[in-house]
Amino acid sequence: MSWQRLDARMILADALRVLVSLLPGVLALLLTGFEPEPLAIGPLAGLAVWGVAGAVADVVRWATTRYRITDAYVERRTGLFVRTHRSVRRDRIRSVDTSARLIQRLAGLRRVTIGAGQMNTAMEAAFTLDALSKRDAEALRRRLTGSAPEPSAEPMAAFQWRWIVYNVTGIWALVTAAGLMWGGFWTAASFGLDPGAWLNSLADWEELGPVPTAATAFAAAVLLGGVGRACSFVTEHAHFRLDRIPGEEGGTILRTTQGLFKTREVTRDDRRLRGVTVSEPLLWRWMGMADTTVITTGLSMWSSSVSVLPRGPVRLARRVAAAVIGDPALGTPLRRHPRAALRRRLLWGVLTASAGALLVLPAGSTPGAVAFAVLLPPALGLACAGHLALGHAVAGDYLVVRAGAMTRATSALRRDAVSGVQVRQSLLQWRLGLAGVWAMTAAGEGAYGARDMAAAEAAGFASAALPGYVEQFRAGSLPADRTPLTFSVPGAG
Repeated sequence: MSWQRLDARMILADALRVLVSLLPGVLALLLTGFEPEPLAIGPLAGLAVWGVAGAVADVVRWATTRYRITDAYVERRTGLFVRTHRSVRRDRIRSVDTSARLIQRLAGLRRVTIGAGQMNTAMEAAFTLDALSKRDAEALRRRLTGSAPEPSAEPMAAFQWRWIVYNVTGIWALVTAAGLMWGGFWTAASFGLDPGAWLNSLADWEELGPVPTAATAFAAAVLLGGVGRACSFVTEHAHFRLDRIPGEEGGTILRTTQGLFKTREVTRDDRRLRGVTVSEPLLWRWMGMADTTVITTGLSMWSSSVSVLPRGPVRLARRVAAAVIGDPALGTPLRRHPRAALRRRLLWGVLTASAGALLVLPAGSTPGAVAFAVLLPPALGLACAGHLALGHAVAGDYLVVRAGAMTRATSALRRDAVSGVQVRQSLLQWRLGLAGVWAMTAAGEGAYGARDMAAAEAAGFASAALPGYVEQFRAGSLPADRTPLTFSVPGAG
């Protein structure tokens, strides 16, 4: 394949996006009859300058960027003053993500992001091609992944409106409300309007009193933030669909598509899949809420590409997780950890509350005592929650571990994906007869651990995680009268 350019329509799309962003401000000036002032014109002028600069940058990027696909590599050359040539072996490609903003969709363009096994700490994709025509992007994706364009008859999961309920609650609703109100007040003031006077005209707030006024403001913020979060969720996840489609060389691909105004499609090679994680936030666990992510090589654990399902009911999350890995490992009953693990967490809770009290101790003994009394209950509560979350099991071909006080994460990791094990035992753990076993893998977080399990069971669990490599280190168990230890066993992988 010869060297190819990006699609020239990207320049037109960027210019159109700037015009659309300026249109509301211009219409507001015309309709309100407000005489332009620097305060109102400044942001519009800034948008215009930013738009022209972006259009010029797009022209330069279009003129200087070339890409090509060979039998072995994907290559890209770009840069005006500093030329860069980046290439990735095709057999290293882990995911191909296509997305498009609304303007790009109208122009028939797509942005292609290629992930190729970069380190989790890199926090970046192998490279992106922004933008290609829809036809070229689809042909590129099919050539790199070998996936067929037709979706399966029955998706593994599809968008449900009731998922909105699970995504409008939380502190982020208040943050969203604060952002919307600040933006609304600033915009109104820029055009000579007085939103404060309008709010004062709604009711006699002085007569209502401070408590009803504060309660009304809080309720309005929650409502506004909830509406904002709901709109954000719908625009991001509308038309969501999870499918397993045929890939190259007889393999399969896990594909998600979603988006209302900005469409996004992510493909993940099932041959790179190593497991799955279901996470349940503590504050919303009463709602049965969970997030579902895959453990796969070549994708950062912070990347949104690892998510295969929007936040929703935990039963659905577990069902989809079982379908993704083809094994009901997450449904396996987990072995509880001993009460000594609870004592260790309670001790750390008391120490944390004491440290917080010491920070305010210079202000006097009374503030220190108050700080300790305030911090101790949540610290002990988190200690109990952390202990209740602990668990581990060996379920056929999978290791299952669970931990987390604020977010209870249950992970199922394929045993043949374990490249090494590490058994850790601090001085306090040694005194309490506890140990931690960590399974190392070249995917996801890099290590998944059974924390604070009984020391007598640690060697057995480590042996199950990496059969044939741990026996030389074990003598049936880790006796409680041994000194603290840390040892690692590398595997063949």
